[in-house]
Amino acid sequence: MRAKLDLLLCLLFVLGVASATTLERSKRQSNSIGKQSQQSNDEDATDTDDPSIDELCANRPPDEYFRLTTEGDCRDVVRCDQAGENGVTRLAGVRCPNGLAFDIDRQTCDWKTHVKNCDKLEKPRKVMPILKTDEPVCPEGKLSCGNGECIEKELFCNDKPDCKDESDENACTVELDPNRAPDCDPTQCTLPDCFCSADGTRIPGNIEPNQVPQMITITFNGAINVDNIDLYDEIFNGQRQNPNGCQIRGTFFMSHKYSNYASVQDLHRRGHEIAVFSLTHKDDPKYWTGGSYDDWLAEMAGARLIIERFANISDGSIIGMRAPYLRVGGNKQFEMMADQFFVYDASITAPLNRVPIWPYTLYFRMPHKCNGNAQNCPSRSHPVWEMVMNELDRRDDPTFDESLPGCHMVDSCSNIQTGEQFGRLLRHNFNRHFTTNRAPLGLHFHASWLKSKKEFKDELIKFIEEMNEKNDVYFVTMLQVIQWMQNPTEVSSLRDFQEWKEKCDVKGQPYCSLPNPCPLTTRELPGETIRLFTCMECPNNYPWILDPTGDGFSAK
Repeated sequence: MRAKLDLLLCLLFVLGVASATTLERSKRQSNSIGKQSQQSNDEDATDTDDPSIDELCANRPPDEYFRLTTEGDCRDVVRCDQAGENGVTRLAGVRCPNGLAFDIDRQTCDWKTHVKNCDKLEKPRKVMPILKTDEPVCPEGKLSCGNGECIEKELFCNDKPDCKDESDENACTVELDPNRAPDCDPTQCTLPDCFCSADGTRIPGNIEPNQVPQMITITFNGAINVDNIDLYDEIFNGQRQNPNGCQIRGTFFMSHKYSNYASVQDLHRRGHEIAVFSLTHKDDPKYWTGGSYDDWLAEMAGARLIIERFANISDGSIIGMRAPYLRVGGNKQFEMMADQFFVYDASITAPLNRVPIWPYTLYFRMPHKCNGNAQNCPSRSHPVWEMVMNELDRRDDPTFDESLPGCHMVDSCSNIQTGEQFGRLLRHNFNRHFTTNRAPLGLHFHASWLKSKKEFKDELIKFIEEMNEKNDVYFVTMLQVIQWMQNPTEVSSLRDFQEWKEKCDVKGQPYCSLPNPCPLTTRELPGETIRLFTCMECPNNYPWILDPTGDGFSAK
């Protein structure tokens, strides 16, 4: 729900900017800055040679919005626009729609009750280190802080301020981190352990596109329980097969609360991949973006421990994870993943492009921009695969429609309202991948969206059955994509591709027909009694972040 609200607010903000540009006044204003703020209704770009504008805009990014006054209703902000005539800097103003206020920290409009910084004129200004100079200003192996102090290069971006002005922790993005991963070097990065390419579009093994299987990954985020297991049973009914005779498979990024572990156990028995979507699924995006190593450890390794124990998954197959709200946790998340033997992450989105991107390892620098608002992508080198989420093209008619921003989850394509539109989205994006480099096509869902309209589910099943008639399209898990990339094999030899044959046949029966409906509490969630359905024995307490086994807190 929160994700949809953010999307709506974002759209309102964009609409505010768009409508603003049509209201640009032709009359030059020579009033004071204070009066300008009163008069900048929407996108009100004002040319002026007032020196105070240059002062306001000195060293300020052109996309940063700030207030000229804290008086008023907190709706008005401006940014520095250097696109004026003769290179003159001007202020371009935006006004949030009625009922909303501008959040300076998050740089977006939000409901007024959610905005707590109306008393702030601007984001806190961080002192930046001096990383690029014509002549060296520090001895070899050292770099300059913002105040001119020289410290060792490896002390930059280590989550601990070492400069007196703390500037060594302020330039740590994928592009700026002085200790960032190097650019892709194909001579050093070789399969099966490493894969990269300059722009991310190269096919592994340099196979001709028409000999590459078009892999499609269907993934679901969230709890697995009575609300959605019937949907999964209908999509993966055992009758739909890939060209090698194996059943189609999906990947389930599951969150803990309200999950039925007997159902999880049965999905795993049937050859689907179970991966981790966190233990608490906290609804504070900053918790994930700025999470510590220990936060990520407790959330992801803790969730894996719960799944292994209560779904009785003992084969070490839970090796993937996705961050809630797709809020990547930077280097800390990936350091934890490497230490805990997580093989892949599936949280980073790649901007919509003519040619989609193949998954890549993070030994070398990621081959695309860190996409999204306030994202914290890993800047360092990590022995982890990134199952990148290529944005979907959601235009109704890609031949004629003007470009729209892509969407990463199918349910975030807000313009898709009918089954017919959904069908066009599926086929157009399939063709976009199939006719270029055949990078895996990711269809990422929340089950509730597919269940919200019967026509959505029917259209997906129709699409799957249509694809099953082709001899070069495979519905596979994330792990199976990695297995193919580590050993690229042409379509003509795929029927005998051993790695995809391992879980081809579904063996046995469900482990139990009547799971234990353990009604449990934990002092971490006071006042709540939650049922834990499992074929295993009931634990003493409801498993949670400080007590993932449910055995109880150890005495201090």
